[in-house]
Amino acid sequence: MRHNRSINHLGRKSGHRKAMLANMACSLIMHKRIETTLAKAKALRMYVEPLITKSKDDSTHSRRTVFSYLKQKEAVTELFRTVAPKIADRPGGYTRIIKTGFRQGDAADMALIELVDFNEAALATAAPKKAATRRSRKKADAPKAEAPKAEPKAEEAPAAEPAAEEPKAE
Repeated sequence: MRHNRSINHLGRKSGHRKAMLANMACSLIMHKRIETTLAKAKALRMYVEPLITKSKDDSTHSRRTVFSYLKQKEAVTELFRTVAPKIADRPGGYTRIIKTGFRQGDAADMALIELVDFNEAALATAAPKKAATRRSRKKADAPKAEAPKAEPKAEEAPAAEPAAEEPKAE
């Protein structure tokens, strides 16, 4: 039984699991999106999100710490140069997992894991939705008093008098 076990061992010994997660994290950072099984995607999210948080501080110590996890110089450079500036204002939740169905061979749950700020299609569809609101509001830029209410009543009375004179014709 796995009572109070926080990580998914993924059916591997610790060395194999660490190497696999490091390679998957490098692939995610380099390609911005990878397809894998759902269990591996959830384990990868727990592995890579602290590294992305650490990349916000571009110091030698944080680079060396991230390199000890990733073990690929190109992935560390990509993380600190490209990914970190784009996620600088985000307080967490750098990855998104999208379920894609079942694998043909063994019916394993498959999923896409991607970096949130690098999916251009999702960003384009999210922008128009943000502008719409469910509540109606008064527009601040509209003028409040265009015409006083007394003027329309004065205009209605003279219009009624000429209408009354027309039926008098013999």
